[in-house]
Amino acid sequence: MADARVNGRRVSYLRRGAGEPLLLLQGMGGHHQFWTEPFLELLEPHFDVVAPDHRGIGASDRADEPFSIADLADDAAGLIGELGWSDAHVFGISLGGMVAQELVLRHPGAVRTLAIGCSTAGGSAGIDPEVPRRVVAAMATRNAELALRVSFEANLSPAYAAAPGHFDIFKATSLAVKVPSVVAGMQFQAALAHDTRDQLPTVSTPTLVLHGTADEMLGSAQGELIAGLVPGARLELFDGVGHLFWWEQPERAAALLREHATAGSAAAGR
Repeated sequence: MADARVNGRRVSYLRRGAGEPLLLLQGMGGHHQFWTEPFLELLEPHFDVVAPDHRGIGASDRADEPFSIADLADDAAGLIGELGWSDAHVFGISLGGMVAQELVLRHPGAVRTLAIGCSTAGGSAGIDPEVPRRVVAAMATRNAELALRVSFEANLSPAYAAAPGHFDIFKATSLAVKVPSVVAGMQFQAALAHDTRDQLPTVSTPTLVLHGTADEMLGSAQGELIAGLVPGARLELFDGVGHLFWWEQPERAAALLREHATAGSAAAGR
């Protein structure tokens, strides 16, 4: 792990691989290890991968005051600059997908290509709060086993969740990095206020949208909406797959990211 000072804050990040720059933005309560070894191993031969922990997560500086998705987008833009990159391929999932949307809107020159996974454009129909609220409430009980079980079942398809050993992997990964429940709560409130529906039609960055059809956290109609709003966006659905689609189908997710980045760089003459 390494650190950078971004907007007066310490941002901790994982860096792996070599190639074109790729910034990975995690979701609510997520951290760098949630990208998983199988997925990172598929990316690192092709990309200089940087996976930061959002403010308040892991070794990144504490988050003592509420923040917005736009604030997290400014953190991401600042990190791109601190890394010495002029721009980067950006892949954000769930809350990180909201951050990626704000990043391309607020700092379009920093985003070479955009990939948005299992996310939403927000607004009145953006988030059905029932499942995310259940996850946050379980975290707030401080009953780790309950919180992990609720999160596991909400984030993964029934078929994946039923397979032997998968809960143990999810539990070990979740507990590997400190995620304060108060920070997850602030992330949830930031996500509820997110709304980019009117702005996404202005995006000209090559955009890929990925979503599992069995996603209980954010239904696949949300991904379809994003793809319909961004001009020229490509939509790829993962049939029968849950919220954490790169856990369930890492090979396909990585292949789609590589293809998207390669096409985007070629179109830009890189």
